[in-house]
Amino acid sequence: MARGGGAWGRQLLVALPLVLAAAAAALLVAGCGGSGSRPSASAAPPTAPAGPATTMPAAAAAAPAATASVAPPAGVLVAIQVVDGDTGQPVLTARVRFGADVLRRAGARGVATARVLEAAALRVTVTAPGYRRRVLALAGAAAGESSRRIVLYRRATQWPMYGVNPARTQAQEAIRLRPPFRQVWSQGLGSMLEFPAVVYEGAAFIITFDGAVHALSMKDGRELWRYSPPDGKSASSPAVWGDLLVVHDMRGKVTLLDRATGAFRWVHDFGSPIESSPVVVGGVDLFGAWDGRIVALDLRSRAVRWTVATGAKVTASAAVVGDDVVIGDYDGRVRVLSLATGAVRWTATVNGRVYGTPAVAAGRVFVPSSSGATLTAFDLADGHRLWQRRAGSYVYSAPAVWGDRVVFGSYDGQLRCLDAATGETVWSVGLGGPISGAVVAIAGIAYAGSFAHRILGVEIATGATVFDFPHGEYVPVSGNGARLLLHGFSRIFAVEPAP
Repeated sequence: MARGGGAWGRQLLVALPLVLAAAAAALLVAGCGGSGSRPSASAAPPTAPAGPATTMPAAAAAAPAATASVAPPAGVLVAIQVVDGDTGQPVLTARVRFGADVLRRAGARGVATARVLEAAALRVTVTAPGYRRRVLALAGAAAGESSRRIVLYRRATQWPMYGVNPARTQAQEAIRLRPPFRQVWSQGLGSMLEFPAVVYEGAAFIITFDGAVHALSMKDGRELWRYSPPDGKSASSPAVWGDLLVVHDMRGKVTLLDRATGAFRWVHDFGSPIESSPVVVGGVDLFGAWDGRIVALDLRSRAVRWTVATGAKVTASAAVVGDDVVIGDYDGRVRVLSLATGAVRWTATVNGRVYGTPAVAAGRVFVPSSSGATLTAFDLADGHRLWQRRAGSYVYSAPAVWGDRVVFGSYDGQLRCLDAATGETVWSVGLGGPISGAVVAIAGIAYAGSFAHRILGVEIATGATVFDFPHGEYVPVSGNGARLLLHGFSRIFAVEPAP
């Protein structure tokens, strides 16, 4: 990638929009510098690759017409159109920096322009509020690249890990998609889907029970790549960390793959099965293993920062809020540990095994117990019990927290909504079969799959059923800002709002 510098300012003449007056006169200004301040870029884990850019239709890149009284400036007009990678809509708030000196805001159709004189290559930086920035090098006028379409992705509408966020609330508050839906594509994966896909920058990443990692295009469902480890077996979701995908498996391995290609990067063998889905905070992967260890693995140094021995099997994933790491074990204990050191801040107990993943929201920790058939709430600050609600059977399901309500499922087939502060039942809806997978909340609707082979969507505010899909088993749904992914037993379905 070519570097930008002060020389680029001397190679550019900025094409400013023509100001139309009543007499249709125009003023064209060409200059060496650019106005506006440089956008700041916050530090992030490894920067994602720029990715392919596609040619923009010529009509969208047309330069403004000059009047007969003004000679056209030399060089080639470069037009950059910026679009949302999920929805395809123009990003009207985009800012495009041509080289080092010229900054322009996108106008109509998300297009920003500059005139290139003699550049062999040009560094272009594209930013917009709420989006991940892109930096790429464009060939000069000699290569004929006078127009480009650049894709940005909103950070808030991605689904980078199990539970949506480090607190594992299982709630995607930025996605606004609601039924009715229409199916766009489906893809069979050849093995059981127990844990949900994560979705990031136009691709869905799914691990099937046989340990294979599949990358699918969110546009059409085609397989982008597949990684199939020997003797693989998995019971977790992956997590996105910059350019990499973090994968845990039942062989006891933590594997890092290239997110764009699926190429193997490195592996750390812990020697004990890992069901915990990864959560990466500050470059540290936190998880539990069957041998009772809770581990903090530094993905940059590839060294273990700390471990805590619980003495009991750990299958739950860790939830992280600030410097607090929350995780449960098969002895029914819930621990809050220091993210920095692993020091135990408090320990509490429930009335049975903790198989599923706790959710943390509004200073409360919500813990499901499989053998105890309960959901219990604790105060995050000191661990004292706030309330406990008994279900009719096992609670494997991780709860979803939406506002002042928490929703969970159980093996008696009931989807229950409770008041998050008191534990009082707000409503209960039957799904016709045991609920094993996590509940997921999107746009005010709680989704749950069941062994009755269906996915139900229920309004959290009222308990009214608003969606019923005839394929389902474990996890119900994940997605992005344009489409949701519904998970059947071994097939995944992409849907979008019906017109």
